[in-house]
Amino acid sequence: MPVIACANCRQPLTGELQGVPMPPAAKKVEGHRVAPPRVSQGTYAISPKTGMIILHPGDLPGTAPHPDRGRRNGCCGLDGLDGPNLVCRGCGAEVATQQSDCWTDHLVAAAPDTVTIGIETPG
Repeated sequence: MPVIACANCRQPLTGELQGVPMPPAAKKVEGHRVAPPRVSQGTYAISPKTGMIILHPGDLPGTAPHPDRGRRNGCCGLDGLDGPNLVCRGCGAEVATQQSDCWTDHLVAAAPDTVTIGIETPG
């Protein structure tokens, strides 16, 4: 199964993931509650509208919060409006944007030019 890696240094950002069709957007959550994740843990989808790679927030151990606190805004979580807010733990390159605020989808979106989808070779 493929892993998602940093396009800059090729360090794995995820473990092995299974590709799935893009699920529909969740219904709006009322009040200050976080929506369920857009994709299940252990999977990824590619948005047909944007080409973004959509991931579960718990599937990115190879990332770290962006060092610029201005990229990590939100009221109940990260709103993702200020640019990429996750960086590669290996080289520090901006790799993805996490959305986890009470009024956003709960997901991580990576632009196809910041990551690669590769096949993990048996060890």
